[in-house]
Amino acid sequence: MNKLICTSVVRGSEKGESHGGVYIIDFDELTVDQKIDWNRMDIDWAGRGWDRGLRGIAIDNERVYIAASDEIFCYSPDFKLLGSFKNPYLKHAHEMWIHERILYVASTGFDAVLGFDLDKLEFVWGLHVFTHDDGYKCWKFDPRGAKGPMPCNEMHLNSVCANDRGLFFSGLKVPALLKFDGVDVKALADIPLGTHNAQPFKNGILFNDTKADHVRFAAPDWQCAFKVPELEPERITHLEHNDGKIARIGFGRGLCAIDNRYLASGSSPSTIAIHDMVNVETVRSVTISWDVRNAIHGLEVWPF
Repeated sequence: MNKLICTSVVRGSEKGESHGGVYIIDFDELTVDQKIDWNRMDIDWAGRGWDRGLRGIAIDNERVYIAASDEIFCYSPDFKLLGSFKNPYLKHAHEMWIHERILYVASTGFDAVLGFDLDKLEFVWGLHVFTHDDGYKCWKFDPRGAKGPMPCNEMHLNSVCANDRGLFFSGLKVPALLKFDGVDVKALADIPLGTHNAQPFKNGILFNDTKADHVRFAAPDWQCAFKVPELEPERITHLEHNDGKIARIGFGRGLCAIDNRYLASGSSPSTIAIHDMVNVETVRSVTISWDVRNAIHGLEVWPF
């Protein structure tokens, strides 16, 4: 299992407080090493998560890309800042994914997916997605120009992944994992509302069923589920914010496949759990913070 990297968002944090961070978790040694404490002041503090914290993670060779709300940061493996990139159509960024030298990022504030060229180091592609009477529609746009979508958050797109079969994404308010085949957007599979991190996996889909406090894998021939870890209630802090509006215990977000057998998932207060799909059991967990506001966001295998 070795090491994972995760980001966090401290929901409802105030000015002057840390509102997120980057951590390396060693599951062999059961240690946590915080690499970045995100306490920037130049953000919009309205709402529970809003501009706070750090979000999606994607790793390209010796480059580590981490999303903030409206900016993509590039780090070396020892977390030296190498550069950062903004775009007018990047707002409330969530998950990221790399495929064929393009970094895809879910731009939640525009109901869009943006494509960042890792060789040119610029945003070169955009896809705006919206609902229609007969399903889902989309239109491609150039994020370098002025003819892009208006800010909107009707679908709350929060996950994205890509492979040779297409581009896949889902949203908090969308009851389906969607697929873009280069021309149209279609529903690939039904998922519950409120889902995070939906993605194709093996012959099915993997997702955080956040409202039900479970991680689920669903395939035509087999299904399994793992409950969000239950923590000792006497150790959890800032419970005055545990109202379901600012934060709540057991909020599941952050998910990655370690290999074909093991999965890693995140929950709040910031906890990473490892699940064994063969024996259908949670085999290990590490809690980073006992502050109920501190929620995992991005989660990936750490290869260094």
